[in-house]
Amino acid sequence: MAVALILLLVAIGSVLFHLYSPWWWTPIATNWAYIDHTINITFWITGFVFVAVIAFMAYCVFRFHHKEGRRADYNPENKKLEWWLSVGTGVGVAAMLAPGLVVWHQFVTVPAGATEVEVMGQQWQWSFRLPGKDGQLGTSDVRNIASDNPMGLNHDDQHAQDDVVIENGELHLQVRKPVKVLLRSVDVLHDFYVPEFRAKMDMVPGMVTYFWITPIRTGTFDVLCAELCGAAHYQMRAKVIVDEEREYHAWLEQQKTFAELSPAKAVVKATYQSGGK
Repeated sequence: MAVALILLLVAIGSVLFHLYSPWWWTPIATNWAYIDHTINITFWITGFVFVAVIAFMAYCVFRFHHKEGRRADYNPENKKLEWWLSVGTGVGVAAMLAPGLVVWHQFVTVPAGATEVEVMGQQWQWSFRLPGKDGQLGTSDVRNIASDNPMGLNHDDQHAQDDVVIENGELHLQVRKPVKVLLRSVDVLHDFYVPEFRAKMDMVPGMVTYFWITPIRTGTFDVLCAELCGAAHYQMRAKVIVDEEREYHAWLEQQKTFAELSPAKAVVKATYQSGGK
């Protein structure tokens, strides 16, 4: 009886801790409430199975505990029970997978008109790039990375000249404006993660990965690296600030472009193209 009661208390205590725990997700700040709903569905399904299994164990411990003179029955298989368990498990797994597949389709389908923003991770800082007035990001290559070109932009690409480059600073986004976040890594695996955004993706050297979001409220949010990337992984942090349209454009006007950060090379390039001396 004592063991059966302990098992039931474990099940009840786990449910109560889940419902009344002070630790929960940060308040969401993007359109990805679908991800929260999918996780909640998984919680409820796995929680129901957990409670059912613990309750069944408690019943068996109480119902079939040892008694003097009583012998255990040998029942090697029960086809009816096996069918019920197989069907129930299949339904439960499908119920957990189906919402995730729907959300994943939405996650990789970027809406038309989304603004592209590039995030580059390196040990142990974040750098950001936004399109300039032409609305298009220029090309880049890690072989171009230098002290005056931290994101490796191509000096010969006209679209790169007006790109806004922010090294180890704050990234601003416009509220209610879809953003496609392009992710690059210079050295090892990183992961650009803002808990309030819910969306994240690994950053793999040699690849450009992405996710997209639509910020739904203004505020200042912490950027974390969610992939162990070395000794200073814990201090690889930055800020993302979501602004109203007017404040966002006012901030954007104050930022320096790639051409302004590399004036000497920009002058040489312009002179060469014009045929001057």
